[in-house]
Amino acid sequence: MKKRNAVVVLLPLLLITLLVGWACSRFTSPPSKTGAPSATTTDAPQPKWVGPPPGAKYVGSESCVKCHEESTQRFHKTKIGRVMSVNPRATQGQGDCESCHGPGGPHVATEGGALETVISFEKGAEPVEVQNAVCVKCHEKGEHTFWKGSTHEVRGVACVSCHKVMESVSDRYNLAKPTAIEVCSQCHQTRRAQLQRSSHMPLREGKISCGDCHNPHGTATQAMLREDSVNDNCFKCHAEKRGPFLWEHAPVTESCSNCHEPHGSTNERLLKVRVPRLCQQCHVETRHPTSPYDPRTGSRFVINRGCINCHQKIHGSNHPSGFAFTN
Repeated sequence: MKKRNAVVVLLPLLLITLLVGWACSRFTSPPSKTGAPSATTTDAPQPKWVGPPPGAKYVGSESCVKCHEESTQRFHKTKIGRVMSVNPRATQGQGDCESCHGPGGPHVATEGGALETVISFEKGAEPVEVQNAVCVKCHEKGEHTFWKGSTHEVRGVACVSCHKVMESVSDRYNLAKPTAIEVCSQCHQTRRAQLQRSSHMPLREGKISCGDCHNPHGTATQAMLREDSVNDNCFKCHAEKRGPFLWEHAPVTESCSNCHEPHGSTNERLLKVRVPRLCQQCHVETRHPTSPYDPRTGSRFVINRGCINCHQKIHGSNHPSGFAFTN
């Protein structure tokens, strides 16, 4: 009886298995006898860049326009396009299209072939080092002095990841997105989220930009700051906090970021922690109680849960009796 029940159960399963295998064989395309790829195979990869051959000739931008008229017109409407086509500032830019893409002789001679001899700036088309080397030929001074060895260069960030040269997308700097925040947010998602907090720097409103504090092309300072230190960066706008003060507050002179989160905070004034907890990170059990407010004792030292109700000159004081930053 048990054997009969097992046969009754296994026969339908075997039948279903045979039907599924038959259906798969019907709808799977058979391999081609000639060795040609079937319809389900992917397209052949782009030819790997090998660079222009020795003696490759420059043919001039007129030859490029014959096939790439639309893209050339868009390029000449950009700032860099107008500079290169009307009044190139350096000898490297006098070749117009071929200044960036290399000599087009082999490409033109083969009527659009020999793609491996010209430089393409599409994502992943050429090695990042090859693409960036073209840009660095002209952009190697001033803002770009510290590009080599910078955080972005070491991590393989391509210039075309942030800039779009062939058409105007932004008002300034040929950015790949309309604003600098959108460009930086492609990688710095955490900073973008911080900017959405209630207390934030006015980047969302367009009053300042990421580039006002950071130089994305590299600096000799930490976090690619434009100034020598965090404080010097902040003092560009908050000059009243610079001093010098007769009574200096140690964490202030060390770094503004000890107390403030410059990219955005859920606390007022970009504070990392709410007062008085922020103060009690350093001032633990020193004359004032550690609890912000003790209803049993009616502590008078933290009125309205804020140390700065008394210590108003917390960034520094020049008053002769302002050693406690009260005046």
